[in-house]
Amino acid sequence: MKEYIEQRAVDLAVYIIETRSTVRAAAKKFNVSKSTVHKDITERLSHIDGRLQIKVQKVLAENKAERHIRGGMATREKYLREQLR
Repeated sequence: MKEYIEQRAVDLAVYIIETRSTVRAAAKKFNVSKSTVHKDITERLSHIDGRLQIKVQKVLAENKAERHIRGGMATREKYLREQLR
């Protein structure tokens, strides 16, 4: 694996862990696709640093468990904005 890809995978993992970020937010921050982020932190990172990958997986599991709440909040805000018009 090329060195810059390994470094990106580690950088993504550290960013996600430190900021509790979603895959989508990390992709936007690093200017890569969500698929790239997912592949980096699920497949590539396991070959680079297994302990770091476990930490990232915990954050991703939390995000997945909470996504229905964030979706509901976004919908609520959408309808509140429409009422103000």
